[in-house]
Amino acid sequence: MAKSLNDNAPVENHKKRQELENYFANTIIPQLYVNGNMILKKFTPPAMKQFSLSDADINKDIHEVKENFHYPTFIENIEEVNRTGEILEKEVQTTDGKWYQMNILPYRVFEEDRTDGVIITFVNITKRLIALKELEKLNSEYNTLIDALSHDIQQPLSAIVLLSDALTEAYKKQDTPQFNKWIETLKSSSNSMRELVKDFIVENEGQPELLGEPERVNIEDISQDVILSLKTEIFNKGISISTDFQTSEIMFSRNNLRSILYNLLRNSIKYKKPGSPLKIVISSMKAEGYILLQVKDNGIGIAEEHQKEIFKKATRVSHSIEGTGMGLFIIKRMMENNGGRIKVESELEKGSTFSVFFPVNHGKKSIH
Repeated sequence: MAKSLNDNAPVENHKKRQELENYFANTIIPQLYVNGNMILKKFTPPAMKQFSLSDADINKDIHEVKENFHYPTFIENIEEVNRTGEILEKEVQTTDGKWYQMNILPYRVFEEDRTDGVIITFVNITKRLIALKELEKLNSEYNTLIDALSHDIQQPLSAIVLLSDALTEAYKKQDTPQFNKWIETLKSSSNSMRELVKDFIVENEGQPELLGEPERVNIEDISQDVILSLKTEIFNKGISISTDFQTSEIMFSRNNLRSILYNLLRNSIKYKKPGSPLKIVISSMKAEGYILLQVKDNGIGIAEEHQKEIFKKATRVSHSIEGTGMGLFIIKRMMENNGGRIKVESELEKGSTFSVFFPVNHGKKSIH
C-alpha cells in the first residue's frame, strides 16, 4: 500500500525538533525559547549558566522563573512580541550590574503560517559600555586638558622670567660673572619655554576642534551612543531621557558632535535637583538655515547673572560640584569656529535648555 505525503510528517517534525535541539545545545549565546502559552521550552547552556536555570525549569511557566532574569519588564516584553509579532530590541541591566543587548523575536512556524512564542537572545555588552564610556571621556577631555595645561603652565613660567629679572637687578652690583651667567641661562631657558607654550597655544587656537573632518553624521545615532556610554549612571540615578528628532543629519565632525552631546548630558546629570527625578529631552529640528539641537532638563537651573559667565574659560557655577569648568567654553569655541553658536535658557529650580545651532551648509556637502 502506497504511503501518503502526510505519512512522512512525523519524521519531518522529529528531524526539525532534533535540529532545533542541536542548535540550542551548541550555540555560545544565551538564548531561550518560550512558546505561545508562555512555557519555557528550551534554553542554551550559556543561558543556564548566566541565569541560573536548570533542566527542572523546562516546561515551567515563564512567570515561575522570571526572577532569574533580574529586570522588571521581562514578561511584558515577551507578551508585547507575542501580541504584535514585531521584533523587540533593548539594552537591559541585571541586578549584578551587567548589561545585555536583548532581542526578542517571534518564533515562526512557516509550514503552518503562524507564530508560536518567541526566541530571546542575550548578548553581553558590558565591556562595550565601559569602552564607550572611556571613549566619551577621552573625547570630551581632549581639549579640556590642552586648555588647562596651556593656561596653568603660563603662570609659573612667567614667574620664573620675572624672578630672573629681579635677581639680575638685585645682584648686578656684585659683579659675579658665574652667578650672572647662571641667571642668564635660567632666563634664556624660561623664555624659550614660554615661547614654546605660546606657539602651542596659537596652533591650538587655530585648530580648536577635536580631531576629525566634517562628515555626514546622524544626530540620533550619536545621541544613542552617548546615552549608552552613560547608561549605568542613568539607570542608577533613575534618570529619564526622551528624544524627539525631527531632523537627524548634519555635516560636522563625528568626534566633536559626540563631545558636545556628552558634555551637555553630563552637565544635566551633574546639576540634577536633589530629591527630584531628572528628566532630559534631546531634540533636533530645522531652524532658519540651521539644524537646532536642544538638550533640556528639569535640574537646578542657572541664575540669570551666571548664564553668560558659564561659557567663559574655567568657569563653574557651583564649586561643590566636580568639574573643570571647561566643557561649555570648549563647545562655544567649537561652534563659533564652525559657523554655529550655542545659547542657554534657564530658570532656577526649573531647569535649563541648551540650544546648539549647526549651520546647514557647513562642510563640503549640503544637507537635504
